[in-house]
Amino acid sequence: MSVRGDDRGTAPVSVERLLPRRLLVAEVWLVLGVSLGASALWAAVRYIGDLTAPGPLRSQVAELNSSAAPGRPWLDLALQLVGVATALVPALLALYLLVREGGGPSAIGFDRREPTRDLFFGAGLAAVVGGAGLGLYLLAWHSGANLTVVPTSLPDVWWRIPVLLLSAVENAVLEEVVVVGYLLTRLRQVGWTDRTALVTSALLRGSYHLYQGLGGFVANLIMGLLFGRIYQRWGRVGPLVVAHSLIDSVAFVGYATLVGRVSWLPTP
Repeated sequence: MSVRGDDRGTAPVSVERLLPRRLLVAEVWLVLGVSLGASALWAAVRYIGDLTAPGPLRSQVAELNSSAAPGRPWLDLALQLVGVATALVPALLALYLLVREGGGPSAIGFDRREPTRDLFFGAGLAAVVGGAGLGLYLLAWHSGANLTVVPTSLPDVWWRIPVLLLSAVENAVLEEVVVVGYLLTRLRQVGWTDRTALVTSALLRGSYHLYQGLGGFVANLIMGLLFGRIYQRWGRVGPLVVAHSLIDSVAFVGYATLVGRVSWLPTP
């Protein structure tokens, strides 16, 4: 017996190949526990610490890409690359768990079936979301609801830009595969409605950005609702990975290029 694929065009899933509901729920908790669920807990605790620290919130700093070995560029580079590689393991785990039941990357649209569409759709999405996100950040920072976000404090060495681009892609793959493709698939399989699953996914995305402040939470919550709904409608994380990669790439490289040169960019 099998259940039919949904309107997103994903492959049918055999009922016999699915784990019992309780094991699927345990699997979700474990995947999130070694990845972005744990990040959400850390972010919440850090946010409480920031709120209770002396001084205004925006005088505190949230660094996204910092040196792992100051003054030792080759060791720093090695540690940066190890960090990127190990951060991708939860996404690979999620894909493996989907492969085990007969799905995998193609089941969530993380493949090369529609590269042109994914690229152009993702680029357009990045332009809209990136611009709106910058506006929300500046608004939150000026209102005092956000920390000063420093996308990079890496030293000005030859590998800085390549590492920032790798970091952007790593963030995109990890978040879109785990929080959108994997999580929404599993929550549907355990019987959650699409609306409840979407809100849960978006809340998780916002939560692990709390270390940036309330502005980071709200902006990523909205992004999560939009990205999750797009996935529920079309069944592809490909364009979401493209969009997220571009958004972070522009933020990281743009900050490295503009910091100290423009007056409107918040700096420590």
